[in-house]
Amino acid sequence: MKLKLTRVGNSVGMILPREVRDKMRVSSGDTVYLTETPEGYSVTPYDPEFSRQMDTARKIMKKRRAALRELAK
Repeated sequence: MKLKLTRVGNSVGMILPREVRDKMRVSSGDTVYLTETPEGYSVTPYDPEFSRQMDTARKIMKKRRAALRELAK
């Protein structure tokens, strides 16, 4: 898909077509994340850093399940 960059104040913005916004489930005012990948760049509504943190938390919770259950009592 080809997108056109437009001037927005002193910055440059990219207009996402409605179909793309609907598929990404974002609307005006939402935050999206630009991530550099080996293939180029990726725009996503999900924070990749938060995803990495959650993966680490899941590993710790799995490893320390018994201790967490005791703490929850």
